Amino acid sequence: MGSLKKRSVNLAGHATSLALEPEFWRALEMAAAAESLSMAALIQRIDTGRGESSLASACRVFALKQALAAQPGREEVGDGRG
Repeated sequence: MGSLKKRSVNLAGHATSLALEPEFWRALEMAAAAESLSMAALIQRIDTGRGESSLASACRVFALKQALAAQPGREEVGDGRG
C-alpha cells in the first residue's frame, strides 16, 4: 500500500483532516458513487456510526466490509466475533 494521503472533510460543521492510504480512498470513492453520495456524506455516515474507533480506522473497516460483501457467495459481513 502507498503512503498516507490527507484530505480535509467537514463533519458536523467542524473541519478535520483524515489520512488514509490511496487504496482506501479509492474504495470509499467507489462506495460513495455506488450509493449516489458525496464523499463528505459517506464519511459523515461512517463518523456517526463509529463508536469509540478513530475515524481513520472506521473508514478502513467500512472499506474492508464493502470489499468483502462484494465477493461472490458472501451475503453479509459479520463483526468478527464468531
